[in-house]
Parts: sequence; structure tokens; C-alpha cells
Amino acid sequence: MGTVIPLSDASRQTRSFPVATLLIIVVNALVFVRELIGGNAFVAQWAAIPATIFTAHGVVTIFTAMFMHGGWLHIIGNMVFLWAFGPQMEDTMGHGRYVVFYLVGGVVAMLAQVAGSPGSTVPTLGASGAIAAVMGAFIVTYPRDRIKSVLWIFIFVQITMIPAALLIGIWFLIQLFNAGAVANVQTGGVAYLAHVGGFLFGAMTARLWRRGPVGS
Repeated sequence: MGTVIPLSDASRQTRSFPVATLLIIVVNALVFVRELIGGNAFVAQWAAIPATIFTAHGVVTIFTAMFMHGGWLHIIGNMVFLWAFGPQMEDTMGHGRYVVFYLVGGVVAMLAQVAGSPGSTVPTLGASGAIAAVMGAFIVTYPRDRIKSVLWIFIFVQITMIPAALLIGIWFLIQLFNAGAVANVQTGGVAYLAHVGGFLFGAMTARLWRRGPVGS
């Protein structure tokens, strides 16, 4: 079994410190600590439950759920991906626009997941939909950039450079392939529809959020 863990954009340096990306990571971490303290009751109150949302209750959870996670691996994995792609998009959009883009992308992603399984009573939570929006924006903005990544196959570990178009493109195809199968399950799992919805939002609107010309 193997995996690829993106670390950073090796092709360019940001012009300013990614304070907004770091702030988003800190907020996610603080909310996760609150989850650990509050337990299942906290999750049930603030995670997005499609069946409840479709009865016009708990609509605010479409927003709050994007800052919640199901466990240590869930939040660590999401924050690693955010740190790999977020700083460059923050630099391209500007701090304020980037934050708004991230939040709107997260809401769109949650709505996609809810729309795909309107009768589900399984809580939906996680920042991956918003991060998928960041990745969607990244692939159309810097497709030729090389992403410094950890390639891990069994006991073999190596740092390698992977073109953004290849890394993100394969990731999206995996989400798209699995989206249909997950749309109707009631037992939880990866929110593939949120990933697809967030990614498409990011890819289609990336140019609207840029603050100026983008370097090649």
C-alpha cells in the first residue's frame, strides 16, 4: 500500500507570510480540542446532518461542520493538505479574499454532500471540502508547479517532486470515481461529494478571486 503526502509548492515562494492559512489551521485545531472535550453531544449539535438540514433545522451546521473533524488522522491529514496548497492561493488572492473564498468553498462543498444524500442521518464534518476548493483553484492557477511530496510505499519513503496537475488531477479523479458509490450510503465514510463540489467551485471561480496578474 502506498500514499503521497503533499508538503509545499517547490516552484515559487510566497510574497507574504500566509497568516490566513495559519489562522484557519489554528481555528480548526481549537474546534477539535472543543470536540474532544464535548464528545458526541458536541458533534451531534454542530456537525451537518443532511436529513435535519432538509427540514430547515440546523442550517448553521453547513458552516460549523467545516471546522470539525472525526479524529486525529482526519484533522492532521486535512491540515497538511491545506498547508501544502493554501499559502500560494492566499498569496494570489490576498488574505481577505482568500478567507472568503475558503469559507464559501466550504459551504458549497457541504451543500453538495447534503444534496447528494438528503435523507442521511450520518453527521458530515471536516475541512476537506473547503480544502478541495483550494486545490481546485490551485490546479487551474499553477498547473505546472512542482509539489514537494512524501512518497510512501510500504517501508519505502522518499521526498519527490510531482507536477501539481498530475497530483491534484489524480486526486480529483479518485474523488469523482467514488462519489456515486458514497452518495447513498448511511454508514459514514469519506465525503466524496463534498470533495467534488468544493473542487469544481474552486476550479471554476479561481480567476474571479485573484487580486492581480499571476506569474507563470
